[in-house]
Amino acid sequence: MNTLTLLSHSPHTTFHSSAVSPNKTGSFLQPLPCSSALGFCFPKPLFPPAQIASRVRISYKFRRSLFPAEPQLSDVDEEDDEDDDDDDDVAADEYDDVPGEASDGVEDEIETSMAASEVPAFRSEESKWQRVEKLCNEFREFGEELIDVDELASIYDFRIDKFQRLAIQAFLRGSSVVVSAPTSSGKTLIAEAAAVATVARGRRLFYTTPLKALSNQKFREFRETFGDNNVGLLTGDSALNKDAQVLIMTTEILRNMLYQSVGMVSSGSGLFHVDVIVLDEVHYLSDIYRGTVWEEIVIYCPKEVQLICLSATVANPDELAGWIGQIHGKTELVTSSKRPVPLTWHFSTKTSLLPLLDKKGKSMNRKLSLSYLQHYASGDNSFKDERSRRRNFKKHESDISYRSSLSIHGKSSLSKNDINTTRRSQVPQVIDTLWHLKARDMLPAIWFIFSRKGCDAAVQYLEDRKLLDECEMSEVDLALKRFRLQYPDAVRESAVKGLLQGVAAHHAGCLPLWKSFVEELFQRGLVKVVFATETLAAGINMPARTAVISSLSKRGESGRIQLSSNELLQMAGRAGRRGIDESGHAVLVQTPYDGAEECCKLLFAGVEPLVSQFAASYGMVLNLLAGAKVTRRLIESDDLKVLQAGRTLEEARKLVEQSFGNYVSSNVMLAAKEELTKVEQEIQALSSEVTDDAIDRKSQKMLSAMAYNEIANLQEELRAEKRLRTELRRRMELRRMSALKLLLKELEDGHLPFMCLQYKDSEGVQHSVPAVYIGKVDSFDGTKVKNMVYTNDCFALNAIVTDLSVDDTESQLDGRPSYFVALGSDNSWYLFTEKWIKTVYRTGFPNVALARGDALPREIMRTFLDKADIQWEKLANSELGGLWCSEGSLETWSWSLNVPVLSSLSEDDEVLKMSQAYYEALECYKEQRNKVSRLKKKIARTEGFREYKKIIDMTKFIEEKIKRLKARSNRLISRIEQIEPSGWKEFMQTAIRGENELWLAMVLRSRVLLDLKPAQLAAVCGSLVSEGVKVRPWKNNSYIYEASTTVMNIINLLDEQRNSLLELQEKHGVQIPCCLDSQFSGMVEAWACGLTWREIMMDCAMDEGDLARLLRRTIDILAQIPKLPDIDPLLQSNAMTASNVMDRPPISELAG
Repeated sequence: MNTLTLLSHSPHTTFHSSAVSPNKTGSFLQPLPCSSALGFCFPKPLFPPAQIASRVRISYKFRRSLFPAEPQLSDVDEEDDEDDDDDDDVAADEYDDVPGEASDGVEDEIETSMAASEVPAFRSEESKWQRVEKLCNEFREFGEELIDVDELASIYDFRIDKFQRLAIQAFLRGSSVVVSAPTSSGKTLIAEAAAVATVARGRRLFYTTPLKALSNQKFREFRETFGDNNVGLLTGDSALNKDAQVLIMTTEILRNMLYQSVGMVSSGSGLFHVDVIVLDEVHYLSDIYRGTVWEEIVIYCPKEVQLICLSATVANPDELAGWIGQIHGKTELVTSSKRPVPLTWHFSTKTSLLPLLDKKGKSMNRKLSLSYLQHYASGDNSFKDERSRRRNFKKHESDISYRSSLSIHGKSSLSKNDINTTRRSQVPQVIDTLWHLKARDMLPAIWFIFSRKGCDAAVQYLEDRKLLDECEMSEVDLALKRFRLQYPDAVRESAVKGLLQGVAAHHAGCLPLWKSFVEELFQRGLVKVVFATETLAAGINMPARTAVISSLSKRGESGRIQLSSNELLQMAGRAGRRGIDESGHAVLVQTPYDGAEECCKLLFAGVEPLVSQFAASYGMVLNLLAGAKVTRRLIESDDLKVLQAGRTLEEARKLVEQSFGNYVSSNVMLAAKEELTKVEQEIQALSSEVTDDAIDRKSQKMLSAMAYNEIANLQEELRAEKRLRTELRRRMELRRMSALKLLLKELEDGHLPFMCLQYKDSEGVQHSVPAVYIGKVDSFDGTKVKNMVYTNDCFALNAIVTDLSVDDTESQLDGRPSYFVALGSDNSWYLFTEKWIKTVYRTGFPNVALARGDALPREIMRTFLDKADIQWEKLANSELGGLWCSEGSLETWSWSLNVPVLSSLSEDDEVLKMSQAYYEALECYKEQRNKVSRLKKKIARTEGFREYKKIIDMTKFIEEKIKRLKARSNRLISRIEQIEPSGWKEFMQTAIRGENELWLAMVLRSRVLLDLKPAQLAAVCGSLVSEGVKVRPWKNNSYIYEASTTVMNIINLLDEQRNSLLELQEKHGVQIPCCLDSQFSGMVEAWACGLTWREIMMDCAMDEGDLARLLRRTIDILAQIPKLPDIDPLLQSNAMTASNVMDRPPISELAG
């Protein structure tokens, strides 16, 4: 919504904008002339001559220039394209197909496999614009009935894909369309074909995008198709050809126009003759800060207007289409999960670049498992030679244990310390991965690094590595000289050396002009590697052959946060250029935090569903309740009559309850609950078929009486023997625990021995942890750990009644387990019972003071343990007590480093000696286990076993089906939990997000601003829009201009009003910030006073991109003040003066 809607809301307010005439021509990037005067080289084509014929199939167009003749304009409503900082999340753009996802199948293969040779030769001589114009003229001359999908497809030099054809047919039937398809699949073609049909009918089409840069890109592309006169660009404060038949704009602009037209018979807001609205990147609906804009557009859009919603691959496109169909009109869904360019996943380690997945693409490549990597690094040849290992399988017991220790995802039985050590040893340098990419012809690449500092450091690291040949370097140098002549202040001097070698950075700290320059060089093949933050993946058409994702986590406000599957697939979706690459490559990199297992887990997690973010704002509430002007055309004349139609609370309620969230929480939740009920009923019915009684009934029915009785008797005997086996195993464990009790009691006052703890996690993976024994919790008098164990029910231990013989010396010991504490080699505290101790070693830490007067090591460790509130995580549990873990501190780190790894501890050092009673119990258990085995074989030899086995096999099949149904049930339960009610009550209670329009209105209506000079007014306005702008701590320079005393006095005065508003909001349960930050006001004031860009950036502690974005925001708010009603003329004049002064290069070209 317009930032200042509250001020401009008036029955007589109309949408207006001013046209801007072109003031620039040409481009700084021109093809290198083929002239003998050059002497040193000739132009190098992007493709060999033999490939040129096949390249005419490219479905997207390279831009003639990223710097068009007309200046591109900004909008205060629009989200800053690069306002991501280093840690901000960006809504997803396009997601790739992953294994397990539905595919269009063979038909799609046929649709996309047409060769360029099938296109008539004369077509290449006729431009696309000429074909569109010719087609439109034919439609106008012979009638609209000629418009069909084949005619619209004829403007392209290739056969359109199946999903494109289906979507165009749905549009021509008069339906709204929701299209969900992966990256670079050609969704824009659908909108383009719709635009051709709309223009031919003499009507208008609006095309909306979420980003300014994307709007500029679409503006250029559509002008190439429809001509300059038929395409316009609309922003908040200016317009280019705003009456054009095809109008490109941002979503907020369209939402503002719809605000003024809701409930009108016709509109004076610019919606006259509009037949079609295209919502590109509609999956932004899930964006927590801006998603509500897309919902409002669908709700407010006139029903006679067709909607074309273009979305990335999401989990619930059917829900989106169902919602639009319910509130807007007939809507058809078209989906495609097939990528036009197949994507191959790789994983990079220090020494190799391997496929991430196996040949079937269903699980992880076993050579990336931690066990394999550890043995490979240690020089174990049996793991390096697969064939040899298979040949000698029977001779190598270790091979068998290795193979059995790997699960489908490559999980291993390594300890946490081993895992961390292995991962750290396999982390590659940038040059390691780049060497593999270059050797395998996988460049150009976009390399995603989640910090600006990391991107710049990578460029500096590679600036001496030559990725370009001499001819390419000369082309870059020539382009750079032209760019410097045209935009001298926009050159990023620190990046020039790397650029000449073929590497560049692309992030929010760069000026938009410089980023556009890098993008164009990249598309020309003159930049081989771009290090970028994740915003580069958000809709900008800059595909590469390879996408490298440097990490699965990024730093957030509360520490490191994991990427979502949508974010991972969004970035990987940049890989693979249609018509150029046979395959795209996504490369994931080993880090100290994440390995191949985590990559596969995230990859197979699947895409996330769209989630409603419909929420209130002050402007929305005003528009909901105040309504809009109603414009009616009188029958007897052409005059327009304007009436004001206020909206009642009930009418506002009905609009709110049309939100996507309300649709999902009612229709979808109801359907999910019905399906969940059916699934649970089926589980209950099947469960009754696998009970012992059910198996017994089936056996009686299928077997003869003699056979049944024989098997029944043996089965009863088997159950009894199994119960005895369980009891003997329990008795054996108790004997072992008794031996441990005696040993640990002896060690309580001696040295601190090393021990091995062993457990299996929830996935059945066994872990062995070396640790140093600290002591028994009972001996920690007055400590937090002891109090926790005895007061928290989570640590409660049930009494174990021992059945040891009276003659045993161990009988004097309590059968109840006890808790002990140890410090692991991974610097983690472990709280455990005797159950989890595998063995105890003779060696350890001597319990001797390190220096005279120091406490003993055991006491020091107990002090560390008692210092802070420790959060314990349960690793495993049993009837004999649990195993708990908690991270250590920096103080314990040096101690943990001295705990040796298990491989360095000898079995000869073990001091755990079992009693004779234990060995007797062990022999009894083994004998009983053999007895059970013999009894099973006896049952297998009975007369009716074959029929009985069929019953057992069917039972196992039913149990597997029950397991699948329970998984389905859990997914349904999870989906229902994701769906939150969003009715009127919940809507009004939702915390307001985004700009505080009420606060901005209060400031601009304040009389204290009238005494300010234009530069001072700009400084105050800058303090209102500086949210998210930061000082960069890694910059060597730390200088920032300070604001004048007058400006600081005004800001201090406004701060009192701000506190009053915050108190009022808190009283009514509204949580929305009121931005007022004087930190950067001096920078704005200096620019408004006329300082040059070089002067203001000298020794500046801000990134160029941050400062430019702050100045652009300030200009946007200043430019709106003269258009607002009831604003003092003096303030309007000062605002216009300040805006004009500030809007100079390189800020004036930000949109370019």
